[in-house]
Amino acid sequence: MTVADRPDRARQRARRTHEVFGIPVPVPRDLPRAVANVRARLGSNGLADLRPTDSEIVDTNADRTVRRFRSTERPATGAPLLLVTPLAATSVAFDLRRGCSLVEYLKETGRDVYVVDYGPVNFADRARGFEHWVDDVIPDAVRVVSADAGGAKVHLAGWSLGGIFAVYTAAAHPELPLRSVTPIASPFDLRQVPLFATLRPLDRLFGPYTVAPFYKLLGTVPAPLTSLGFKAASIDKYLTRPWTVLANLDDRDHLEQIEAVDRFMSSMYAYPGRTFGQLYHVVMRSNEFASGHMQIGGRRVDLDDIDVPAMVVAGSGDGLAPEPAVRHLTELLNGSPTVRYGVFPGGHLGVLAGRAARRTMWPAFAEFLAEFDPA
Repeated sequence: MTVADRPDRARQRARRTHEVFGIPVPVPRDLPRAVANVRARLGSNGLADLRPTDSEIVDTNADRTVRRFRSTERPATGAPLLLVTPLAATSVAFDLRRGCSLVEYLKETGRDVYVVDYGPVNFADRARGFEHWVDDVIPDAVRVVSADAGGAKVHLAGWSLGGIFAVYTAAAHPELPLRSVTPIASPFDLRQVPLFATLRPLDRLFGPYTVAPFYKLLGTVPAPLTSLGFKAASIDKYLTRPWTVLANLDDRDHLEQIEAVDRFMSSMYAYPGRTFGQLYHVVMRSNEFASGHMQIGGRRVDLDDIDVPAMVVAGSGDGLAPEPAVRHLTELLNGSPTVRYGVFPGGHLGVLAGRAARRTMWPAFAEFLAEFDPA
């Protein structure tokens, strides 16, 4: 299922540059179109259509909200899909903008799509740990979706940490009515993540004395820091962003994508302190995810216990969850009857919600879901 990393049309076009004080500055190829885009941007609040895809709340409580996206133009087909949001990020990742929204795409195929979102995290949530999401929030959301779909089994998928939550939920709760599980850009061998490999020696020297007191004192890792950490994994893109914008002023779709990503980055939440502490230990110290088992809620949870089909998705340009770190999961799902693996264009967010995902990852994901729908 591997897809070659095909460049976007904007990258295929010849780049032009103009020297300013001896510095090469990119110039858009179609100047009239670039001028039109600038005028449109100055005369509005933005170029991108950031309206959320139509949905309705199915169930909500203090821990989470389950929202359903359903087509009004065609009958529902196949089993329902529940998308699991990671901590810190909002469900906007699944619905980035009109014309580049995973939920919009899947809804138009006739599939009922559900998203679980947790809302902002505050000091009162500081004691919530990994088991809160794996044993309580995600299983509860699966049952809500199944009941809303008339008792149907549910496809479960998640992005980033949401994919890790989905995988461990499937392993910890074999009684859940699941049809498949799909982690997207979810790293399971953190030794393969350059960012963590760089930080690990510093952790051995200073970690116990700096990080732990910080998150214990605040109760959370503040939203600005979670956003900063996300950006740090793609620092090259942020440093070259002004040049990217200039070079693509004549590509409205590219400019709309930049706006949508900016909106997503500005909507990030804080991390609960205890969950961060647990992940810090797993990521920086023990690399426990790579072992295929984990202590959750006082008992051992083995990924070998997952007995439903799985699709593991990696981004070819992902710096936060590099392809080898994601691929490692395929070696741990020994109980799954089918394990599909796909590498698709894009970085950590791009593989899920990038412009290339519309013609690569999304169709492959939809095909996988259809293959394991009820006959």
